[in-house]
Amino acid sequence: MTRAQTARRRARWPWVVLVVALVLAGLVVAGELAARAIVPSTVRSLVISNLDLPADQQLDVQTPGVLLPQLISGTLDEVRLASDDVTIGGITGSARVTATDVPITGGELGTAEGTVSIDQDEFGSLLENSELPITRIALAAPNATVEGELELFGRQIPVGLTVTPAAEDGDLLLAPVSLMLNGAQVDLGAVAGMIGGAAESITQPQRVCIADRLPAGITLTGLRIEGTRAVADISADGRITVDQALLENGTCPSP
Repeated sequence: MTRAQTARRRARWPWVVLVVALVLAGLVVAGELAARAIVPSTVRSLVISNLDLPADQQLDVQTPGVLLPQLISGTLDEVRLASDDVTIGGITGSARVTATDVPITGGELGTAEGTVSIDQDEFGSLLENSELPITRIALAAPNATVEGELELFGRQIPVGLTVTPAAEDGDLLLAPVSLMLNGAQVDLGAVAGMIGGAAESITQPQRVCIADRLPAGITLTGLRIEGTRAVADISADGRITVDQALLENGTCPSP
């Protein structure tokens, strides 16, 4: 081989490397684009199937980061789920959930946390296990006001109770703020000693079990009123993806 031929071969070598690199890069990009098209739809199908949601359920799925390395490792770093109208465990609202360390071929999740926003009617249904006399409920941040009638001194008296909702150990906590009896505002401390029985209980903080309204693998960790909606913070047990029992509604202690 002459010096000229050797020189030409050396001159071509960087171009060969460049072409190979471009081809490999193209394959990586094509693979990433394919993964971006396939993975979210696959995750959506699995979620809809596991939660027994309608086939046409509106559910947005996002998988941040570069997917190919995650697919190779067998675990998605993060999956974000969002729906503006979904029913889970009998509660309907908008939901935003972020799960981490999601195994592709099945297994426990790392973590799963999110929020569920519900309207006044749905929030009212959560109070079915409370001792409050409820015929109407209104939400106005940061409080909720329930109205109804209470038997006092042998008469049905209109009652309006304003409470600040929160969460405690998975239960809904209602802290009284103000009370109206028969259209007149009364002092909570003063009235507590004047009425008895079930009526007196409305002047005290109440814990309301809502475990029977949620899948057993989901825990209420916080609750607040934003505008005219109640926003609940939730946390899911990582085993909810492998234990069917955690998808069934929980139970509340007998009264």
